[in-house]
Amino acid sequence: MTVSSQTPTENAVDARREAARARFVELRAARSTIADADLDAVWADLETLRPADMLGSWRGGEFATGHAMNGLLTKIGWHGKNFISLSEVQPLVCRNESGELYSNTRVGKGEASLWTIEFRGEVTASMVYDGQPVIDHFKRVDDTTVMGIMNGTGGLIGGRHFYFYLERD
Repeated sequence: MTVSSQTPTENAVDARREAARARFVELRAARSTIADADLDAVWADLETLRPADMLGSWRGGEFATGHAMNGLLTKIGWHGKNFISLSEVQPLVCRNESGELYSNTRVGKGEASLWTIEFRGEVTASMVYDGQPVIDHFKRVDDTTVMGIMNGTGGLIGGRHFYFYLERD
């Protein structure tokens, strides 16, 4: 007989995280518009991160929610994000016509930094843009994937969150 060292509460949390990971995979593969509420439900059960967990290069993708930003990142050649250090982040790493990667500081209005910020009642790794009132919050899907929610004010966000994901490059 195998005895679990986890409490019933820990077992329940693990089960919710596993279900959220499975749902994340389904939503990522969806060919139709995804409701914000479906992504919010996944987000709620994912594990928070420390800023240091984000260091490195990441490839990005977005969820098709009908948000005004859907498709704009593709138009600028967005590849992902590069977290060089806690104080040096390239949030809009794009590919130019020659296929070379560069940090698009014009569109991003500068670069960014990593912080620990409370969002929706949880403290998690968050990226603060230097030149605009926008914060990207992150939670762990698995060892190589994170889910992100872009939060901010002004015309960029349009009153809704923008949902995306990153995979280690």
